Amino acid sequence: MTKFTNRLASKVPSTRVPRVAIAILAAGKGTRLKSQLPKVLHEVGGKPLLAHVIAAATRVVPASDVFAIIGHEAQRVRAALGHSGVNFILQSEQRGTGHALMVAREALSGYDHVIVLSGDAPQVTPQTIARLLNFHLDQNAAMTLLGAELSDPTGYGRIIRRSARGAKVKAIVEEKSASAAQKKIREINAGFYVFDVTQLFSHIEKLSPDNPHAEYYLTDMAGILRQAKQRVVVWKTEDSREILGANTHAELAIIDHQMRARKCYELMTQGVSIFYPGTCVIDSDVEIGADTVIEPYVQILGKSRIGCGCRIRSYSVIRDSEIADDILIRNGCILEAARVAPGAVIGPYSHHRPGSDIGQGAHVGNFVETKKTKLGQGSKANHLTYLGDAEIGEGVNVGAGTITCNYDGVHKHTTVIDDGAFIGSDTTLVAPVRVGRGAYVGAASCITEDVPEDSLAIGRAQQIVKKDWVRERRAARGQEKPKEPERTRAIRLED
Repeated sequence: MTKFTNRLASKVPSTRVPRVAIAILAAGKGTRLKSQLPKVLHEVGGKPLLAHVIAAATRVVPASDVFAIIGHEAQRVRAALGHSGVNFILQSEQRGTGHALMVAREALSGYDHVIVLSGDAPQVTPQTIARLLNFHLDQNAAMTLLGAELSDPTGYGRIIRRSARGAKVKAIVEEKSASAAQKKIREINAGFYVFDVTQLFSHIEKLSPDNPHAEYYLTDMAGILRQAKQRVVVWKTEDSREILGANTHAELAIIDHQMRARKCYELMTQGVSIFYPGTCVIDSDVEIGADTVIEPYVQILGKSRIGCGCRIRSYSVIRDSEIADDILIRNGCILEAARVAPGAVIGPYSHHRPGSDIGQGAHVGNFVETKKTKLGQGSKANHLTYLGDAEIGEGVNVGAGTITCNYDGVHKHTTVIDDGAFIGSDTTLVAPVRVGRGAYVGAASCITEDVPEDSLAIGRAQQIVKKDWVRERRAARGQEKPKEPERTRAIRLED
């Protein structure tokens, strides 16, 4: 068990720690989304709905005790989230939430309790899951429901308690069956449960598909267990946003906004300055150090890590990158799976593709692109340059317009530029090639052979001037010399 369930295990009056599993209901198609993508793979906060639920679940129990029950486009779901380490159970025929647990019966039979979560409710926290389980164990219940209070509970099943302050559940009444008085109740059934596994599977066969959709509803277990004289209770979460699912693209957008707003608030409490949080897109797994400033219209995505004392200027997009301390990223830069060492200055408008490694104190300027390139400490590439598959040492100056020609049409090749070298503007380095330590390359050179250290290489063609060539060519075509443009005389004020 993880740290959350370790705390609650001491509450159980038994010498044996109960075995707890988590089942995540993730088999639905999501018809209202009108999408070919499985519902649980739609993204909010920078990753699939189901990935958020798995992340919360695996902080409560080990991944080996988490079971995602999948159905629609099961292979796509498995492929997208197989790296999480959780188990997958196929519900090949989707006949409701109760049917999902029937399908999982064999996998769950060795556990004492099972927590049931919804795969499309990404805001649930491990703390809430653990507190729900704690309450279930304290109450010695057969079934515990998660309740939530909504300002507008329309459409949700209402929880009817046996007494106003008691935890016991009298009934769950669906919206269409609720009386006028019951519709005023604001506590709703969130669709998250904890079951005593023995009691669940001793009575689950009593579920009936006698409803308009001919499905087995897990909600009906509350009435079945109460009729069997088993204890059914409810615990209410303080944050109703945790239980919200997404059935439409509009609801996805609302949840995404909530998650990103909460992420910005969390970062600001940790010492990060975010000038206009509503304009920034920051994914859930991003980490940013104190005293870093995020200007408006910045995107920081994936598993990016940004250190302390940085400044990220507007319109930059950073994905899955490691940015160290005291780094300036100027406007409009794009970094993907890149690394930047302390004190570097990036941009404006530079592009760093996967494998880029920018060294300490290095400068990369406007319209420079790097790919699978290491730029050493204090080196500079300030203008209009492409550096691909390159190893560049310390203190190197790369002039404007330099290109490493890394691709021969079949294979990629490496360019090596050793410490202290100087590459003149408009140089073409045809890989594989090496420029030695302290060497100079003249501007506009095409370098196809290694340059020894402390040497000067010039690889440009000799300039040829053919005097009067244009005049003679024009005369042969019978063309007149172009007239000079008329020049307008400047008129002075005193005129």
